[in-house]
Amino acid sequence: MPGKPKLGQNFLRDPQAAARIVAALGDISTSTVVEIGPGGGAITEMLAARARHIIAVELDRELAAALRKRFSPDRVTVLEQDVLQFDFAAAAAQAGARLRVVGNLPYYITSPILLKLAAAHAALDTAVLMVQREVADRVTAAPGSRDYGILSVTVQLHGPAEPLFTLAPESFSPPPEVHSTVFRWRIAPRFAELGVNDAGFLHFVRQAFAQKRKTLANNLRAAGVEPKMASAALERAGIAPQARTESLSIEVLAALWRELQAAGALAGADAPPS
Repeated sequence: MPGKPKLGQNFLRDPQAAARIVAALGDISTSTVVEIGPGGGAITEMLAARARHIIAVELDRELAAALRKRFSPDRVTVLEQDVLQFDFAAAAAQAGARLRVVGNLPYYITSPILLKLAAAHAALDTAVLMVQREVADRVTAAPGSRDYGILSVTVQLHGPAEPLFTLAPESFSPPPEVHSTVFRWRIAPRFAELGVNDAGFLHFVRQAFAQKRKTLANNLRAAGVEPKMASAALERAGIAPQARTESLSIEVLAALWRELQAAGALAGADAPPS
């Protein structure tokens, strides 16, 4: 079944890869699993044999109709819907438990979907997601690497993310122009542990990474923090004056945020994430 380029459809045709993706979710015999973009149903079929129930969220009308014909509604609920509009909290409430999520994410809206999942963290348990390899590198990056940035911090603030395996273009129909990586994200928000306000801290992280070529101190000044207050907070947090944000762990960034917050130096500390 050919995909539609405008919808970012590249259907997985490797049954071994599909089996590995489903296995990475763990025991799902009592779980409700949300599948993002089931497409031709390669993963859906394996999920239906293992999960208590599947909610398949498919934007394409023709594919949604084909999935409804193929699978019993007792096992698979097919929703013709944009996943960015899907209510994870309501689905978790109806299921009576946190959801597991799986999906081959369309490349053109990968970041918005990851942010959507982060915002719905209270409703989620585990996500096993396939994304463009370069995006997975960013999501799972460690401090000090060239890929470490806002997306790394945002995802990892909501729980550990680990790469599982990478697939070549030939594993899909039609073959994309890039490799794809599957990663597992165990949802376990760290805000309370780190002593930070979620919206305020994420706003601060965006400011800290605003210009990756600049030092953290310069990014703070550009965000409106007075130079003396920025320097003092950096020193108290044990951060070198010329440090760049990409060299700092989430724990160190949280320590700096707490220092700046205590000093009243953060404008828009309660601003919601964009």
